[in-house]
Amino acid sequence: MVEDEIVLLGKITSAFGIKGGIKVHSFSKPRANILNYSSWLLKIDGKWQPTKLLSGKEQGKTITVQLEGIKDRSQAELLNGTEIAVYASQLPEVGHDEYYWRDLEGMKVTNLEGVEFGVVSHLIETGANDVLVVKQTAEQALGKKRQERMIPFTEHAVKEINRTEQSILVDWDEEF
Repeated sequence: MVEDEIVLLGKITSAFGIKGGIKVHSFSKPRANILNYSSWLLKIDGKWQPTKLLSGKEQGKTITVQLEGIKDRSQAELLNGTEIAVYASQLPEVGHDEYYWRDLEGMKVTNLEGVEFGVVSHLIETGANDVLVVKQTAEQALGKKRQERMIPFTEHAVKEINRTEQSILVDWDEEF
């Protein structure tokens, strides 16, 4: 059996209240989507431990939750900074033209003129639109000043995403 990939969804930031409540910083978009998973993995002492989400809600710019087995504030405080994840198999399927950021990371990026820019290192959320951060491979970087490009993840700039070939075609000038 192949081990299911683990996907990071957020982290515990602090205790909340006296009955074991916890504040969570969610990486999900929208933020409250982290509450869609009844089973979480918590990274405790370097190992992923399964736990159940009993309840949760948005509270201002954060999320507050109650986890199984956490009954008081002192237990909750021990989890400060703990990473929260789920198995990739728990994620909902995406539509034909939808992508998880993790699926784009590592894809080769080439412009319409055939110039290879490198691979997607990560994405940045700017508020207006997401941005692909493309880093040159070690071979491409030799003797060149530019090591990294930022390309808006918009339909004007991104022309094609090929999941099979793990490639992205962009309308982006080599000099940008």
